[in-house]
Parts: sequence; structure tokens; C-alpha cells
Amino acid sequence: MKGFKASLASAVKLSAIGAAVAVCLSAGAYAQATYPDKPITLIVGSSPGGSNDVFARALAKHMGDALKQSVVVENRPSGGGVLANSLVSKADPDGYTLGMVSSTFTTGAAIRDNLGYDAVKSFTPVAMIAKGPLLVTVNNDQPFKTIQELVQYAQANPGKLNYGTSGIGSINQFATEVFLQSADVKMTHVPYKGMGPATNDLIGGQIQVLVASAPSIGGQVKSGHVRALAVTTAQRSPVAPDLPSLEEAGYKGSTADLWWGVIGPAGMPADVTAKLNQVINNALASDEMKAFLIKEGAEAAPMSSAAFGKVIADELANWKAVAEKSGIKPE
Repeated sequence: MKGFKASLASAVKLSAIGAAVAVCLSAGAYAQATYPDKPITLIVGSSPGGSNDVFARALAKHMGDALKQSVVVENRPSGGGVLANSLVSKADPDGYTLGMVSSTFTTGAAIRDNLGYDAVKSFTPVAMIAKGPLLVTVNNDQPFKTIQELVQYAQANPGKLNYGTSGIGSINQFATEVFLQSADVKMTHVPYKGMGPATNDLIGGQIQVLVASAPSIGGQVKSGHVRALAVTTAQRSPVAPDLPSLEEAGYKGSTADLWWGVIGPAGMPADVTAKLNQVINNALASDEMKAFLIKEGAEAAPMSSAAFGKVIADELANWKAVAEKSGIKPE
């Protein structure tokens, strides 16, 4: 009898444990199924008004509407977005803290090993947002009307032309160096603290060449203050359809895309990542978002999380090789 009671007690205990486990599993499944059940923070590593910020706010609206939850854009400006990226890498991997990054995410990581995070291992790639060209522009006082004329002059006068960038390790510097390598020419690098002063000095003639994004230099091209000669994308871009690509002009291996995307901390649940990726891709498929991006100098570039992760890893390896060949080092 005593043995029977013990067995019965054990059975009841096991049954209770089983019920508790079932409840926990059910609660976990329910929690994941209802993601998100609180606001999502989208961290931007630049001040309000820059392309990362503008794209983040447009995307946040679409995401919020689709997810029926607020997506709050939080600006944490710092050089190369390092602070914002660090905050994302250290956040709980639950899908409630995301980051908006661009090409500088990989160019910065290509030359710095003291960031406090690994550009590949510390993050979950969520979705690519858009791609766009950089424009090869020159000061109006220069006689160059084609990219070939610019290259011919640079070949005959190595180091005489000055090219500007928004800083050492920026996508502007990497894109310019890739072009110079492919054309086998040399120019003198003049780094600035941002595109504003670099653009002003291009207009003023202190520098002669500037490879810059369409959002940052397009207005000056349209107003006639500077002259655009080519784009850095593999083919002509709908952002500037009249300009040849550097590849088209004969400078092989000169492609450099400017891109924007969303990342999260490493270890995010696969179903949460997939849900966010689908919501973002749906937003990019809308006519409203496509038109907005073209106006801002970019094209929608929807892809899977895995494909975006491959872009990041491939670019990081490529930019490391470019940095080594060109001697690009952090300040």
C-alpha cells in the first residue's frame, strides 16, 4: 500500500511538471506568435536629416502600419555610426532593438579592429533596404566633360588632382580608390569631416574631384554648380540615367554600390527575423516606397536575410583587400 501511494504521488508530481512545461511552451509559442507586443526601436547612427535617418523614418512608418505597433527612430550620431552599432550589438536579441546601417558599416569595419563588435558575428542581418550609385563629380572650372578626359589628365599628371571625401575610411574614399585602381591613376586624398564641407570645397575649387552619393551631391549637379561624369554602379542607374557607369566606360572592377539596410543583435529568433524581413520587403514593393527611394537617389533592393548577410560578408572582405592595396588606415 505504501508503495502504491508513493507511485501515485510520483505520477501526480510528474503530471504537474508536465502541465507546467506545457504551459510554459504554450506561453513561449504565444509570445513569439504575437511579436511585436511593444514598441520597436530603430537606432540610427547619424543626426536627423541624413540619408540613414530619412530612410529609417520612412521605413518606420510602413513597418508600424504593418506590425500594428510603434517603430521609434532613435538618433545616436557618432563617427561611422559606431556608437549606434555598438548599442544594437549589445541589445537583447528579441527583435525590439534594430539598427539602420549603410555602406560605411563595412568600410569602417574593414580598417578598424577596435570597434567593440564584429560586423558579421555580432549582428543578425534583417533586410536590405535600398542601393544607389555614387556620382563621380568635378569642379566646373575643370575642362573635363567625360570620365575618359578626367582619367587621361590624371594619368599625365599623377597626384595633381585632389579628391575629397567625408573622412578616412568612408565609402567615398573606398569608391574613389577602387576607381583609381581600375583606371591606374593617382590623385591626392583630402579628407573632410562630412560631405557638407567637401561639397563646398569642390564648388570653390579647393578640390577637383568628389565621388559622392546622389542625395548629397545631386542637388548641386542639377543646379549646375558641379559637373557629374559617371556613376559607380555596375550598370547605368535610374537615379541618373544619362550618366555612364564606370564599368561601361571601360574601368573594370570599379563598381561600388551605396546601400542601406536593417540589422539586429546576433541570435535573434529565426521567426522574428523572417517576419521583419517580410514586412520590410512588402514595404519596398509598394509604389509609394519605390517612388520615395528614387527621389532620394536610391532603388529598392529587397532580398532575404541570408542574402543580405552575404552582401555584408563579401563587402567586408573586398574592402579589406582594397584598404591593404591603397594603404587606407584609420586616423
